[in-house]
Amino acid sequence: MRIYTFLKITIAFLLFVPMANYSASPICTLKKDSAVISKKLIKSTNTAIAPRITATGTQIYCTGTPLKIVTDVSITGSDASDIATDAIYIQISTGYVNGQDVIQLSNPTLHPNIVTEWSPLEGKLKLSSATPPVKVLYADFVDAIKDVVFSNSSITPSGSRTFSITLGAANYLPRNGHYYEYFPNIGISWTAAKAAAEQKNYFGIQGYLATITAADEAKIAGEQALGNGWIGGSDVGTEGIWKWMTGPENGTVFWNGGINGSAPPNQFAFWNNGEPNNSNGNEHYAHVKALDVPGTPGSWNDLQLNGDASGDYQSKGYIVEYGGMPGDPILEISASTTIIIPQITATTPASNCGSGTVTLQAIASGGTINWYDAASFGNLLHTGNTYTTPFLNTTTTYYLEAGCSNNRTAITATINTIPNITSTNNPVSRCGAGSVSVQATTTNGTVNWYSSLTSTAVIGTGTSLTVPNSTQNTTYYAEALNNGCTNGNRIPVDIIIYDLPVVTDEELILCKSGSLILDAAIPAMTYSWSTGETTKTIQVTTPGIYNVTVTNSANCSSTKKITVIEHDTPEIDRIDVNETTVVIYLKTQKNYFEYSVDGINYQSSNIFFNVASGLQTAYAREINSCGIDSDVFIVLIAPKFFTPNNDSFNDAWEIKGLVNYPKAEVSIFDRYGKFITKLYAAKPSWDGTFNKNLLPATDYWYVLKIDTNSPEKRGHFSLKR
Repeated sequence: MRIYTFLKITIAFLLFVPMANYSASPICTLKKDSAVISKKLIKSTNTAIAPRITATGTQIYCTGTPLKIVTDVSITGSDASDIATDAIYIQISTGYVNGQDVIQLSNPTLHPNIVTEWSPLEGKLKLSSATPPVKVLYADFVDAIKDVVFSNSSITPSGSRTFSITLGAANYLPRNGHYYEYFPNIGISWTAAKAAAEQKNYFGIQGYLATITAADEAKIAGEQALGNGWIGGSDVGTEGIWKWMTGPENGTVFWNGGINGSAPPNQFAFWNNGEPNNSNGNEHYAHVKALDVPGTPGSWNDLQLNGDASGDYQSKGYIVEYGGMPGDPILEISASTTIIIPQITATTPASNCGSGTVTLQAIASGGTINWYDAASFGNLLHTGNTYTTPFLNTTTTYYLEAGCSNNRTAITATINTIPNITSTNNPVSRCGAGSVSVQATTTNGTVNWYSSLTSTAVIGTGTSLTVPNSTQNTTYYAEALNNGCTNGNRIPVDIIIYDLPVVTDEELILCKSGSLILDAAIPAMTYSWSTGETTKTIQVTTPGIYNVTVTNSANCSSTKKITVIEHDTPEIDRIDVNETTVVIYLKTQKNYFEYSVDGINYQSSNIFFNVASGLQTAYAREINSCGIDSDVFIVLIAPKFFTPNNDSFNDAWEIKGLVNYPKAEVSIFDRYGKFITKLYAAKPSWDGTFNKNLLPATDYWYVLKIDTNSPEKRGHFSLKR
């Protein structure tokens, strides 16, 4: 909103006289491209020689009753000869509602030398001479102004109205003291309109294309203007950077961007919907749209320099603003009065916890506030902004009326019932840590939950509070609340956490064709097995998974899983002997079998090395003692040499274990293949002689055959003497 500083006057009014000889001296000179100087900072020491009008009349309007717009008015001429003028204009300059608001001369017959003309578009009443060019005396205009009344056709009008009374036809805005005048000129370009506007003056006030910076200014210069026309904005310098190009705001940016742009802080723009769109690439000039063009009344379009050749967007004229320029004279040519249509603008309902009195408050835009007990008619209870009710037991509604309006506003004094906790689920227990929900019900309202009797921190609201991971015994407190009302009592709800029976899952081995005792392991409990049994231990004979649920005295249960795995008994299939290497083969190999060739030392591998010669026993057992199997085998080892010298060491050559093979035969030959002797079970050794003659020390050969079906085994050994 722009703020302009003028001398504070009650109302000023000036006779329309030529101002050609009027001169003004600005207090400062604006340099080209300098920063914009706010109108608020520009004052003039020049005072116009002109008549002066003052008026009073800040009044309350009562619905349906016409109200005179002034309580008093006076006009003083500039000199003794200044006593009459052609016309006076009275306009609803702010708050005007077209179609509802009207100002008119209430007693026209008492003013025969004055005629009136009402313009609904502008909200303006013109008082002028009934016999032009004869002028009307100021005194007669004063009498007529005192008989001008305002009325509104709505049964519920609202807001306030400001009336400006001025001599010229320009619209006057009392808030900033500026004037706005529309000049029709079909087809005029924006630059021509700017130049023409800057040649205009209004009682010596410099004119310029309107620079609109507030909503009330947009309305009086646009919606209440006689036609559409150019205003002083353009983005011709940089596309999308809209500036005011004239007047006191010259150079001020008021819009950045296109349709989706925005106004800078503290700036104002009033584009019509979908503008500025620069639809043909040359729309760089701001224009107030015609009222019959779709969109918001008084809003703006962007047009090309000359506008369209015809139609809705043809240039029809321009809007000139007067006021705020350096050197403008101080004029007292206009007056303004205000009426207030009283209405309730704010109410402050109140409440009480339980029965009692309630203090209600209200604010009105004007007039005295009356309090009633009914929406219409009823009893007048009180007058004033504050009302304290009588003692109330229930919620009660009252009705307010501002001044003489017929529009009542309801306000409620609420009596809130003090709530009570009626029940809880105390105590709440669970087995082991986990989520717990405490609950409470109330007569009305809701429930606040606290961690202690005195804590002020609300940890939950509602009829239940869920504790996601409760690990120990805890107490929470419930307090009933109804619109801020409480009885102050907090009800405890205890959470009790019981321990669970501690169980450990097991994996047990069942020997094939055997039985196994399964034990729940925790005494003094109740037990429920998946087999249906209820004892602490059970006997099973089949593999599988067995579950037992163990329940303690707090009725807390844990389930133990026992996995029973059946193991086979090993069975030896065969034993392979290769010299001193022995391999034990089973009918079914399992990773839980282990092996031995001495019955003492067992290993997981079924292969043995360096097994001693002779009759041996092979063993295979299940590692958990579920069974064992054994079988004998013979290791036959042919010595590599012997020394028949009667020293008791290696005196004979003998294959140990041969005696265990009754069908075995060993044939011995010399190096030339001559047969020497044959060994067998009954004759297992050779002493190194042939026909009782000592044979020489040398190598000899043997052929071993275990039985008729086994292959021959050949080798050699040395006789050493």
